[in-house]
Amino acid sequence: MPSAVQSILAIEKEMVRNFNSGKVDRLMAHFHPGVVGFSSTRQDRIAGRSAMKKTFDYYRLASSRMKYEVAKPRVEVFDDTAVATFYWTVTLGEGRPRHAIRGRGTHVFVHQRGKWWIVHEHFSRAH
Repeated sequence: MPSAVQSILAIEKEMVRNFNSGKVDRLMAHFHPGVVGFSSTRQDRIAGRSAMKKTFDYYRLASSRMKYEVAKPRVEVFDDTAVATFYWTVTLGEGRPRHAIRGRGTHVFVHQRGKWWIVHEHFSRAH
């Protein structure tokens, strides 16, 4: 059985693959129905899985050529709660020049019913 850290890192990698391949519904399956968070694309708090999906759709619609990457993930586990932090890059366009947006991300996970769920997401752009 994988450790909590291994499980969460696998979820983060799967989310990158699903986002980049346009499988947003699969990506959303990792979010708890009551997820709350903050996006780098808007000021207001995001509440609920459908509202969270809109933030992903924003980037998917921003460019026909888009790539999401995560670097230097770190996971801290506290019993049935875990915090994953990472750096992210979204690259829009192809060839030169491309537009790269960089930032920091946090996912707070809770282990319920045998599954790690994202209950909070916070993305912020680097300045």
